[in-house]
Amino acid sequence: MQRLSKEPWGGGDLVSALDDVAEAVDASLGTGDGLLVEEVGITTQVGQGIARVRGLPTVRFEELIRFPGGLMGMAFTLAEDEVGVILLGDSERLSAGAEARRTGRVIDVPVGEELLGRVVNALGEPLDGRGPVHTWVRRPIERPAPPIINRVPVTEPLQTGLKAVDALIPIGRGQRELIVGDRQTGKTAVAIDTIINQRDTNVTCVYCAIGQRSDDTGRVIADLREAGAMDYTIVVAAPGEQPPGLQYVAPYSATTMAEFFMGGGGDALVIYDDLSQHAKAYRELSLLLRRPPGREAYPGDIFYIHSRMLERATHLRHDLGGGSLTALPIVQTEAQNISAYIPTNLISITDGQIYLNPDLLQKSILPAIDVGESVSRVGGKTQLPAYRAVAGDLRLQYAQFEELESFARFGTRLDEDTRSKLTRGRRVREALQQPQYSPIPVDEQIAVLLAASRGVFDDIDPDEVARAAHRVRGAAIEKLPDVCQRIREGEQLEQDELDQIETVARQAVYLEAGVSQVDADG
Repeated sequence: MQRLSKEPWGGGDLVSALDDVAEAVDASLGTGDGLLVEEVGITTQVGQGIARVRGLPTVRFEELIRFPGGLMGMAFTLAEDEVGVILLGDSERLSAGAEARRTGRVIDVPVGEELLGRVVNALGEPLDGRGPVHTWVRRPIERPAPPIINRVPVTEPLQTGLKAVDALIPIGRGQRELIVGDRQTGKTAVAIDTIINQRDTNVTCVYCAIGQRSDDTGRVIADLREAGAMDYTIVVAAPGEQPPGLQYVAPYSATTMAEFFMGGGGDALVIYDDLSQHAKAYRELSLLLRRPPGREAYPGDIFYIHSRMLERATHLRHDLGGGSLTALPIVQTEAQNISAYIPTNLISITDGQIYLNPDLLQKSILPAIDVGESVSRVGGKTQLPAYRAVAGDLRLQYAQFEELESFARFGTRLDEDTRSKLTRGRRVREALQQPQYSPIPVDEQIAVLLAASRGVFDDIDPDEVARAAHRVRGAAIEKLPDVCQRIREGEQLEQDELDQIETVARQAVYLEAGVSQVDADG
């Protein structure tokens, strides 16, 4: 007998409820005596994560199929004589001959503030042992992206707490910024630092782990709890030992959970770690379902599965709530091949990329962000005015330094101007470094970056720059509280205020180190 879902429906899901009723009526035939006829299929083949079913002639694409034992599947390949189903659970107990029944609905997941601080799987089921998720609202994982007319330009900054990103590769609320790099270069660390830095910004975060090892995901959760970030974070986990079907739907579920907060007028951040594993899971499913393979055996719609998901990240108009959804997808490269198939696809979809270079990691430059290869297509439009006063000169100095450093290795005699640029560049590079899980507030970042760009660190040993920068941060907070407040409020700094920061920075660097200002200036 065809039955409707008894799950309660929240605000905004009335249309879905009516569609459920309509599908139930369409799938049922009245017999005159109150009985209903239900479509029941027979499983003909079971594979690793997929099944083939005969006898469901009117099943719809991505409709949920129920198998014995509560196992669910998603109709994915609709052939003339059979249906290819992606299984959303363990298929060991499923065998050929088992019944398959239509449900008349698509995959939906719970959404709402009740999920904050929880660890759930791709279907929204809790994994943290804290009992069920008590929410009345459920929404489908596949939702159309907001039309262009409903969007506004990305102008509000999303501070990551990383000096190298906020100053040189700024990210805005509603932007899609790709994090790309080889294995073990710090991609997840950049994403987690960004989550930790949202502690006092009212940005809700969703971290989606796709195809990762369970112990790696556990360490991320432990780090978030230690930093107090789980209070505003949802973790969606689809580890590598789970069926590929759950790995495939996980990022869509995470996007739907984050969209709930955007629709309510809030700001949300979703991190996909990582989409290269997601693409591999989809390739595995497609090959098992005998879909035609394309380049590197990926199916022809591999671009579409990522683009339709990332296009849901945007900044809505004010009359629609003004909420935003920022996406930070992560993709792994091999041997620094940034032009590989999946990374190239994602670069073309997103609004820029943060590239982590393993060569910088080997030199103990952390975070190992390659400023020359990284870009933000939104640019300075999302930066606070104080950044614009220092970031332009800083990026130019750093770019000149990287170019000159490669030539200086040949041992050529260098003129005074070139040596000065190399000296400044080395100090700037040291100033941009910072330890993991230690995001820095905006006002402290500006003080350090201004000091680096104006040569405050030029006369000290590069190994001492980190300690000197720490003294600069403390001095700026203590001696210039009004200027720091103006920076945090996004106000434009006057020239005399910038000079005050430089003066305080020089005093913190030289006087506290026992060097007089006269000696420091030569």
